[in-house]
Amino acid sequence: MPGHEGLPQGVDPDKASVARMYDAMLGGQHNFAIDREALAAFTAIDPQVRTLARANRAFLRRAVRFLIGAGVRQFIDLGSGIPTQGNVHEVAQEASPGARVIYVDNDPVAVAHSASLLADNPHADIVDADIRRPRDILSSPQVRKLIDFEQPVAVLMITILHFIAPEEDPAGLVAAFRDAVPEGSWLAMSHATNQDRPDTAAAVGKLYRSRATSPVTARSRDEILALFDGFDLVEPGLVHVPLWRPDPEAPVPDNPREYWVYAGVGRKGR
Repeated sequence: MPGHEGLPQGVDPDKASVARMYDAMLGGQHNFAIDREALAAFTAIDPQVRTLARANRAFLRRAVRFLIGAGVRQFIDLGSGIPTQGNVHEVAQEASPGARVIYVDNDPVAVAHSASLLADNPHADIVDADIRRPRDILSSPQVRKLIDFEQPVAVLMITILHFIAPEEDPAGLVAAFRDAVPEGSWLAMSHATNQDRPDTAAAVGKLYRSRATSPVTARSRDEILALFDGFDLVEPGLVHVPLWRPDPEAPVPDNPREYWVYAGVGRKGR
């Protein structure tokens, strides 16, 4: 049902949306003027922001292909955002047609477009929920229908945890999903860091606090590494996002620290 000024219900017309800003970064069409204005301010802080967004999206695709190769056939994509090219279900189901994917987001535009995209896909669905409420996600009808917790599950937290403030216990949120999945399951994560370019991270954090629906908390490499507690990182470990198992044809950046996002994939052990 349309809300204020014809916008979808639940949309704040005075705040940029994290999901819609990311869509704009990737060249998508499902964003509003206020999102593009916030992105312009972001670009003024870091002209490479679109390059960084594309690198992060490419990491997601590589991680999903790796996980399919490791035998995973079910995925929970937390903070999945607005559908764009190379979505998890597209990458996973191209390699394994029966792969099952649950997307999770609480942005009204992201949920609406995901539901429309997945309407005819029996192996993928969207849950309208907040990552801060793991029980709501794990007990949702969509998860109960598609996810078998007796088999390995890949939990994807791609550039989502830096929108979780320290007082919201990001480690506890990761642990809730870790404890819900069986041994042999996986966590794929990317996360903004304040270690390489602290001034940039601080400026971006200020921008999101003032203009967007969710503030940013960039973290040090050690803080991000700690979020993988209970998971054994695979090679090359926790690295700048373009360095995680790059495609053979992909150019390796001269200065990876310009990509101020770390990425890693870990397997749940005993």
